[in-house]
Amino acid sequence: MKILFIFYVPSGGIDTLNRQRSIALKEKGIQPEFLYYTNKRNYLNDHGAPVYITDNDSDIKAIIDNGNYDASVIVSDFEMLKRLDSLGFKGKKIIEIQGYGPKSRAREFFLRYQNDVRQYCDGLLNPKTPHIVELMDEIFPEIPKFSFNNCFDTENFSYVPGQISSLPIIAWTGRIEDNKNWREFLLIAAQLYRVLGGNLRIHMYEDPSLSTPEERMAFNKLVKQLQLQDALHIFENVRNDEMKLHYSMIGDSGGFYCMTSKVEGAPFSPLEALSCCCPVLTTDSDGVRTSIIHNATGKYYTIGDVSEAVREAKDLMGNLPLRDQIRVNGLEHVKANFNRKLYAENFCNMLHSLGLKIN
Repeated sequence: MKILFIFYVPSGGIDTLNRQRSIALKEKGIQPEFLYYTNKRNYLNDHGAPVYITDNDSDIKAIIDNGNYDASVIVSDFEMLKRLDSLGFKGKKIIEIQGYGPKSRAREFFLRYQNDVRQYCDGLLNPKTPHIVELMDEIFPEIPKFSFNNCFDTENFSYVPGQISSLPIIAWTGRIEDNKNWREFLLIAAQLYRVLGGNLRIHMYEDPSLSTPEERMAFNKLVKQLQLQDALHIFENVRNDEMKLHYSMIGDSGGFYCMTSKVEGAPFSPLEALSCCCPVLTTDSDGVRTSIIHNATGKYYTIGDVSEAVREAKDLMGNLPLRDQIRVNGLEHVKANFNRKLYAENFCNMLHSLGLKIN
């Protein structure tokens, strides 16, 4: 059984997901391979399987002809459905929706490509994202649908003791763009920085190739306005296997990981943080509900309410019994609900439902 996973770039959450499910599916006798249209970075994380980088039709045709794949999982790119068909792909075609930003934007894409989905798509997959489930049921009632959690390898991405910081750290990851809501993070960080009398480090982890010049200028301007230059530390393109050191340090410092996103599909960053015993404060960005339970595995604040975010942050940092319980609960939650064996079983059930037999 061979599966070709397709996405735009080997970056962010999909890069993490693909590497995680590569391990999970190989344990079930499924051979995964990966196609990305382009790579904007000077390195490629190890997928434990063949990875192709091309957006050329003749190259892609050669890949699928040689690969003899039983199925393809196309992440978010509806246009690839018809394209694969025209290039002679004979296997099942599954569209996977990991996130499209606001629900209105997801609806727009679903409606724009609904004819292609009905003609070329064999199944729709998503990681239990409430607004995506609703849209799929509404617009594609006749298409087979599958919804289960992504997988996460807590054995290889886990807490690393001994990562020391002299000050508590609050951290943020993402693209410098509107949906990730970086402005709100800076406002929260600025208020907390002043409340704590400057005894705070602010870490932001990003891929600068994914932001526009206009957004970058606005970011730099706000940092100066809030006078955060001395406390703010920006980390560019940190390799994924190194992030466990950062999350472990953030958790042990007495700080937390802050998510300010407006809408998310099924973000990996909270799973990474929880697996490293790093507490999470987040907006209710819809897809995050599978990983964060308020005051059990993390904390929520109301998007746009910076004062509430600061209050919850202070509680998360100062209420040590609650903090310790959240750190323990978060790790156990990821182990129980996102383990690779459960993912592989769900994935195999999906394939069986589509008429494929695993050798």
